[in-house]
Order: sequence, then C-alpha cells, then structure tokens
Amino acid sequence: MHKSKLKNAGLGLFRRWSMLPLLWLAVAAAAFAMPARVGIVTMQPGTVFFERFGHNAILIEDAETGMITSYNFGFFDPAERDFIRRFLRGEMMYYMVALPWQQDMQQYQHEGRGATVQWLDLTPAQIETLAELLEDRGLPENARYRYDYFTGNCTTQVRDALNLAMDGELQSQLERRTHGATYRSEAIRLARPIPWMWLSFDLGLGPNADKPLSQWEDAFVPMRLADSLREAHNSEGRPLVKEVQELLPHRLAPEPAERPRHSWPWLLIGLGVSAAIIAAGRRHPRWLAGLAIPFWLICGLTGLVLLYLWLMTDHWAAWSNRNLLLLNPLCLLLLPNAWKASRGHGVDGRFTAALWSIAGIAALAMVFHWLPLSPQYNSGWIALLLPIHIALAWAFGVISRTSPPR
Repeated sequence: MHKSKLKNAGLGLFRRWSMLPLLWLAVAAAAFAMPARVGIVTMQPGTVFFERFGHNAILIEDAETGMITSYNFGFFDPAERDFIRRFLRGEMMYYMVALPWQQDMQQYQHEGRGATVQWLDLTPAQIETLAELLEDRGLPENARYRYDYFTGNCTTQVRDALNLAMDGELQSQLERRTHGATYRSEAIRLARPIPWMWLSFDLGLGPNADKPLSQWEDAFVPMRLADSLREAHNSEGRPLVKEVQELLPHRLAPEPAERPRHSWPWLLIGLGVSAAIIAAGRRHPRWLAGLAIPFWLICGLTGLVLLYLWLMTDHWAAWSNRNLLLLNPLCLLLLPNAWKASRGHGVDGRFTAALWSIAGIAALAMVFHWLPLSPQYNSGWIALLLPIHIALAWAFGVISRTSPPR
C-alpha cells in the first residue's frame, strides 16, 4: 500500500477513535438528561354555577426548552349551532385546547380560584406516550368529545389519558378502593352554595346516581382525582405524586365539606304544612284552594321536566326518577277545579277521588324506597311531599261533604 494511503488510513482511524469519548459523553448525557415532566393541575371551585365542580388539566414540560404546555379539556362554544338544544338533550360537545400554562392560569387567577399541580413520577416512556396521545388529541379532527357531567367530563378525560399512558395501572388501583360517595352526594355537596343548583340535582337525579362509586368513578370530581393520585403508585411501586406545587392561592370560600343528610327536618316541615292544610280546609276552604293552585302547578310542571329528561334526553342519571311519583304531571288536571273552588263553587266527589289517586301514587314512592333493588335516595322529598298530598286529599274530601258544589 502506498505510504500516503497508509498515512491517510491511520489518520482516519485515529479520528474515529478520538471521537469515541465524545460519543460516550453524548450517550451518557442523553441517558442521564432530565426527562420532560408531567403534572396534573387542579383548580378549585368558583362562584359561577358551571365552576362549582372545579377543574383540572395536564401540564407537560418540554425537556429542551423548559416550556410548559397546558392540555385543557374544558372548552365549549356557546355560540355553536344548536348549543342550547344539545345542552338540554345531553348531547353537548366539549373540546381540548393546548396553550401555555401561564395563559391558561390567567382566568383562574383573575377569579381568585386556587390552582395546585401534582408533578408525577412517570417513566420517560410513559411521558412520551402521554405527550404523543395529547398531541394527537389536539388535532382539529380529534379535539372534540361528547360531554357527560359524570362519566365524560374534563376530569375523566385527564384521568383516562393518564391511565392509557400507564397501561391501565391507574384504573386497576383506583377501582379497588372507595370513599363511599355517589354521583348525587358529590353533586349536591359541591352545589350546596347555590340553592337552586343543588335542589335541581337532588330532584332531577334518579336511582342511577345513587350507586356507590369506586375511586376511579368518583374521579369525575377534580379534587377527588387529586386525592386519589396522592394514594396511587407508579409502575415501579413508588408514590405516583413526586412533588406538589401551589401555582395560585385560593381566595374564595373553600370546597364544601361532606356532611350527613337527614330526613327528619323535611318530615317536620311536611307534617307542619299538612296540619295547616287540614285546619284551613275546615275554616277557609277558598284560601286553601287558592294556595293549592301554585303547589299543584309547581308539581305538574316539575313532573313534566322530569319526564322530559327521562324519555327525551341522554341524561342517563335522570332516567327512571321516582320523584315523578311525588311531582306528578297529573296535578295539572286539578287546576280548573281548584280555580273554581277558590271562587267559592265547592268541589265534588270526582275531584277528591283524583286527589286520593295522586296521593296513592305518591305513596308508591315510599314503597319503591323500601325495595332493595336500585334504591333512590329521595327520602327527604317523600317525607316532605307525601304528607302534603294526603292532607290535601283529606281536606278537600271534608270540603266536598260539607260544602257541595253549586
């Protein structure tokens, strides 16, 4: 071989060997580089009704740039075509938006809602899987999803995405534990500061909302998911939450605490109103009829709403609602005779028979409440409304015997 060629070959070999330490350093740096971080940020409840359940999102920190992106599943467009109709029918669509986390936090900071992030101890492969999943969900054709208050909301989307990255390990852990909560108890607890909201939930939810939930299921509440993540472990047996960081202080009232619900206050009110009805029926039948009109109007119209939710919407948690037995749409048929009675025209036997029929249907609510199959927690409404229905039937029966219609 020519000397020049040997020299060139030796020089090339020297260069290759001299590059090995640099290559080793690069490989070591890549192996020991800090991977991108993943965090679950939890926002506390606000004061507006659609903020009462709180909120959360997924934060992913880029390992190279340090930029943190918030993947937020809580966006909807009220200007969307048929938004109101889809909302009423349970067909509302939400979508995910990826934006810088500082920008995402601006609204919550302005409202005084606290925000805390739980940085998770995930493997680099799990972080990469989650990042790819969220990037794919961010595409316009994948960003929208069918919203459900309990099983498909912004929090369950976060929970499910994390569970996919963990190969189902999160679900297997949370399904084995329970706090004893139900969809009804959580909805009423969080809506308690807004009376019309918790009343709507309590009246509108059927027996499907009273099944005990596992921690996997009650993670539809952002704060419950945060609690469960603190108890969970990663695939290597270490605590899943590695670090907790407060992003925003909470300047509003704290999240409502759990408290027992009793039926006896409702029963006392029901019995007190019933005693007043019986006394008014004997002394002031026209006043009683006038006061019964708004009661039957409220019962009838509320019953129509409950019937609509059951038969014509996808709000599955409102199906088979036994409050229909207490808030009977048939009460609307009593209004013409009640109006005549309020003007002093008396009532007849057919009217009192209709009243006793409605009272008998209301009594079925108590029977169903005692049955062990698919119970519905509506004992408070039974204690309040059943005595009133019975008292009205009794009072107007007395009126029909003492003051026949003219």
